[in-house]
Amino acid sequence: MKSQRILVALLAAALLAAGCSRGGEEVEGTNTTSSTASGDFGDLKNVCQAGKPSSSSAQGVTAGEIKVGVFSDVGFTKNTEFVDAANVFTSWCNAAGGVGGRKLVATVRDAKLMQVRQRMIEACREDFALVGGGAALDSLGVEDRLKCLLPEFPAQVVDVKNSGSDLQVGGGASASRPYDIYTAYHQWLLTTYPASAGAVGIITGDSPVTKAMVPKFQESLSAMNASVVYNELYPATGVADWTPYAQSIKSKGVKGLIFLGDFRSLAKLEDVLTGMDYKLDWIDANSNAYNGQFLELAGKSLAAQNNFADLSGIAPLEASATVPDVKLVKDLFAKYAPGKDVTYPALRAFSEWLLFAKSAGSCGDQLTRKCVYDAASKETAWTAGGLQAPVDLRPTGALPKCYNIVQATPQGWQQATGFKPDTGPYRCDMDAYVYKNDYGKAMTLADVGLSMSDLK
Repeated sequence: MKSQRILVALLAAALLAAGCSRGGEEVEGTNTTSSTASGDFGDLKNVCQAGKPSSSSAQGVTAGEIKVGVFSDVGFTKNTEFVDAANVFTSWCNAAGGVGGRKLVATVRDAKLMQVRQRMIEACREDFALVGGGAALDSLGVEDRLKCLLPEFPAQVVDVKNSGSDLQVGGGASASRPYDIYTAYHQWLLTTYPASAGAVGIITGDSPVTKAMVPKFQESLSAMNASVVYNELYPATGVADWTPYAQSIKSKGVKGLIFLGDFRSLAKLEDVLTGMDYKLDWIDANSNAYNGQFLELAGKSLAAQNNFADLSGIAPLEASATVPDVKLVKDLFAKYAPGKDVTYPALRAFSEWLLFAKSAGSCGDQLTRKCVYDAASKETAWTAGGLQAPVDLRPTGALPKCYNIVQATPQGWQQATGFKPDTGPYRCDMDAYVYKNDYGKAMTLADVGLSMSDLK
């Protein structure tokens, strides 16, 4: 569910022109091995290193290279963060010798929003695995991915059919039952602002992705004894005048607002609310708004409204001084992708690249899909070398415990006032709410007539 909230804006991006495709373009980067380059990342030692592989052990794997795919909607959104992360990671890793001596070659699978299946068919034909990407309409490709037994290490997942589907490990993997990753976050908001518990509002972009999230929030909020007094859709293509929405929020007496949509639209709504001198106790801006653009667009509303986001245990970008791994990623971007921003999704992508490289490296010369998937699926406390709070990646692993809350201020994003971490920048005491209702299931190998025994 956390990944749904990151990608909801893609369906609201109709004003962006669908430009030229990068559908099968290899990521450009520095691929020269350096005898002095370190393959260490945080507490991960030799995640990338030289070697002398000799076999072509699987599709996409030769003695010299490993071909992986990176899904993106860059041709539609013009958002290059997954492409940038792939460029930076492969450049750094290859400079350190690659994965056991094999060079990483990343091919961008640009779905351009609607071409997920076409790109997945290409990936099935050419790639060893999918790493560090995501597409807004990812459910369109999951059946083909399972049929061709293609492992995925996604930075983001969206649709219920894909979220936690088989052969998926890392950011997209889920526990055996669906749960609300934002349980502790919303509990913190309701406790910090107790008057808001009886007056929560939800406003949602009118798209399948966002609308599917509303009943889940309603169930978990009800379990927290919170009352939803306002529930409204807005056109995902944009709103010319947010005044009627702001007036309705005010007339309903909403004190806490959950916004599920494009951060640009949220900034416009807040501008109207602030102009009406109506201040909410809190706004759940979600991690989609965790960027510099939102800060610029929100302007004076940053002082008038309390905007929060839960980063779900990923180190905040502002933590360079206290989380060395964040500084390391920023340094690598400065070296291999100068001028490109390090974003929250880019950090998530970096975690997946590290997981893939570590797992693939453990397989040695006989690198197979089964070996890399099994290795990654055995991680019980994955931290990406220190880039995130520990998470159990086993298919039926423990529910996540850690979260971290940031707040948008006129001085920028920072740790939320009143939030008290107990483990680095995180708090790790969450008792995630497990849904009682059925909201659909992720696809399995059995759905396409296969099983884990078919993975080689």
